[in-house]
Amino acid sequence: QVQLVESGGGLVQPGGSLRLSCVASKSIFSISQMGWYRQVPGKQRELVALFTLYYSIKYDDSVKGRFTISRDNAKNTMYLQMNNLKPEDTAVYFCKVREGGQDYWGQGTQVTVSS
Repeated sequence: QVQLVESGGGLVQPGGSLRLSCVASKSIFSISQMGWYRQVPGKQRELVALFTLYYSIKYDDSVKGRFTISRDNAKNTMYLQMNNLKPEDTAVYFCKVREGGQDYWGQGTQVTVSS
């Protein structure tokens, strides 16, 4: 099992930046698939950014050029750097890890973009 804890969310003005962190309870060195998702009330959870096989990266089109996913295996931590935030980025952001064919989710962190 893997426990995940997200942090770094908050209230930011349009055009601002935030960095989300996701700390895992065990080593993530051998975990190939891990990523960030977001959800707004009444809508399905959607992919934001994802490490896939061999550490390749996939972004949703809506965040390309603004968001950057990264990881620090030594710290068992994954990050999401979010720049030039827009009101439509407002959501609860979740990190997810896939290991042994199972998905593990964090509790989520709220990001609100508003003036």
